[in-house]
Amino acid sequence: MISGLSHTTFAVSSLDRSLYFYANLLGLKPIVRWDRGAYLTAGDFWISLMVDKAAPEATNDSSYSHIAFAIPPEQFPTLREKLLANEAEEWQTNSSPGESFYFLDPDGHKLEIHARTLPDRLAWLRANPKPGMRWFK
Repeated sequence: MISGLSHTTFAVSSLDRSLYFYANLLGLKPIVRWDRGAYLTAGDFWISLMVDKAAPEATNDSSYSHIAFAIPPEQFPTLREKLLANEAEEWQTNSSPGESFYFLDPDGHKLEIHARTLPDRLAWLRANPKPGMRWFK
């Protein structure tokens, strides 16, 4: 039985560039690095970077699939500005409740920083139901 999320692995074209991005810009904690990979943590969540010739290199994928990182609301504006100052490309403007910034990593992986919690989002949905919405018991 699944008990939660273990980790996410990103195929990257440059380990140095990706380590800088994830550790220095996003503030993930580097744990270990080797020639073609590295592990970092975001709280209890584990991120794996693996050098791969098939890294997406700024794909034109129009899907909404992405990874969202939690950030305290008071830190959101500073990190957003830091990412923009370091040329993180915004791939979508925020239209959801709460503070979100949608951006690409150096290889085009879609990421988000989000300053709200699941209970915040559920409260918003209760106040703003979507068509056809039903709650599970």
